Amino acid sequence: MAETIHRALDAVYLACIWVAGTCIFLMSLIIPWGIFTRYVLGTGSQWPEPISILLMVVFTFLGAAASYRAGAHIAVVMLTERLPQAARGVLVFVVHVLMLLVSLFMVYYGAKLCMGTWGQSIPELPWLPVGLTYVPVPLGGFVTLLFVLEFLLGGDQSQRRVVRYDLLDDAQEGAA
Repeated sequence: MAETIHRALDAVYLACIWVAGTCIFLMSLIIPWGIFTRYVLGTGSQWPEPISILLMVVFTFLGAAASYRAGAHIAVVMLTERLPQAARGVLVFVVHVLMLLVSLFMVYYGAKLCMGTWGQSIPELPWLPVGLTYVPVPLGGFVTLLFVLEFLLGGDQSQRRVVRYDLLDDAQEGAA
């Protein structure tokens, strides 16, 4: 059962990495287009900036969740490294419980924010509801919540090899 959960969260983790990477890639195309239209063509496009900001929000929240699971999220360890080993364990547990609370906060209040702003629109993108632009907040909070629960119940996953499932792997297994 635990292995099935870890495999499912491996897929979520890889999806977060791919989505975050895709956002960075798209931003690297959209921002130069905005600069080109403004300074070369003399008529700036209205959509590159809000779309780039939205992509940055998606990148930030899903990338942070993936970083948490990978054990690569920003952490200040100056205090914990100076504590005895027993106190470190307690402090690490407290940090993860606090992350659990932050994740719950993001899910609950992020969902309320999405629902409360759904009827509004962005002037540059009138077809895009403002509430949709806030979806990365509760989504990132939910994914982080899953990873925190995985850590608290199953231990640190940052040193475990992420299992990938490809069609190629399935084909090779069937041929063997």
